[in-house]
Formats: sequence, C-alpha cells, structure tokens
Amino acid sequence: MSHRKPENISDHIALAITMTLRFLADTFFARRYGHRAVVLETVAGVPGMVAGMWQHLRSLRGMKNDSRGWIKKLLDEAENERMHLMIFIEIAKPNTFERYIILFAQAVFWNFYFLLYVFFPKIAHRMVGYFEEQAVVSYTQYLEEIDSGLIENIPAPTTAIEYYGLSASATLRDVVLRVREDEKGHMDENHAMADLLVITRGEPLGNTPQ
Repeated sequence: MSHRKPENISDHIALAITMTLRFLADTFFARRYGHRAVVLETVAGVPGMVAGMWQHLRSLRGMKNDSRGWIKKLLDEAENERMHLMIFIEIAKPNTFERYIILFAQAVFWNFYFLLYVFFPKIAHRMVGYFEEQAVVSYTQYLEEIDSGLIENIPAPTTAIEYYGLSASATLRDVVLRVREDEKGHMDENHAMADLLVITRGEPLGNTPQ
C-alpha cells in the first residue's frame, strides 16, 4: 500500500483529522485490535451512508442522473463497513461501556461528517481515503499479532463465513485478510472521488468538464 501524500491545504486538513482520530484509537485501545475494530467500524460505516444519502438528494433536487454510480458505491461501502462491525462484534463481544462509547462516537461523527460533506466534500472524501489507509495499517498489525501467536487464530465467526463465502475451516486470519482488502478498495475509491471533485469543481453528477 502506498501512502497518498498531501498536495494542498485541504489534504493536510484531512490527514490531520485522520491522525488525531488514530491517536485517540491508539490511546484507548492500544493492541486490543478486536475491540478497536468494533468502534472504528461503527464510525467507518457513517461516511458512505452520509455521502450516499446526500448524493441521492442532490440527484433528486437537480433532476440529474448519477452517471458515475456514486450513490450505489457509497451505500455499498456503508453496508460493507456495517458487515465488518457485525463480524467483529462476534469476535470482540463488546461490553456495556464499549457499547456506550460506540453510541457516543457515532452520534458525534455523524453530525461532524454530514456538515463536512455538505460544505467540503473533497476534504470529506480525502479524509475517508486517509481513514482507510490507517485501517489497512491497523489490520496489517492485527495480522502480525496473529502470526506471532500473540493473538489466538480462532475459528472465523459464522457471519464472516457466510458474508465472504469462506470455508467452514476458515480462521480469524482469513477474515482479517478479507477485511483488509475491503479497506484497500474503499481507500482507492475515496481518494479517486476526492480527485474527481477537484476536476469537476465539486460536482460529481453529470459529465466531467472538458
């Protein structure tokens, strides 16, 4: 995975927000990767839903077709992140306190991301691209802990087996590999969306100006 270097002020803002949240995650969860994944996937499921909803409403208001398929891509991203959460809930089994943290984190982040997306969609997509970069880093570290024996390579949860079509003998390592691949895809898509918003001056619907 290659890190997308910031090219302008908005990129630096997006990266700064990302690294601040990364610091908080490291502070609260350290190497408890399963519990970290539960909280972060709860937050990660917000951007796709917010952005997909907003693009849907823009399509209705502007009476323009979503010719690039952003609405479906974004809502699919949100659903994929939700399934990650369902998988890691089976693995980490969050306690009551952690569930309250999830509620608080989602409430705060939903409102923050909605306002950011409405007024600064390029920063919003770039930030998610950086979020996903850090998710790939975290899942890579998770794999290293599994491979070193510090985290038990338990059988894959039923939800993961059904969602990814894994074999009945699949393990946690197989699941983390698939989740990491999902995050790489979201990373590439959101960085590409941010790039396109630069070209189209913030307008993702319709044709790209020549």
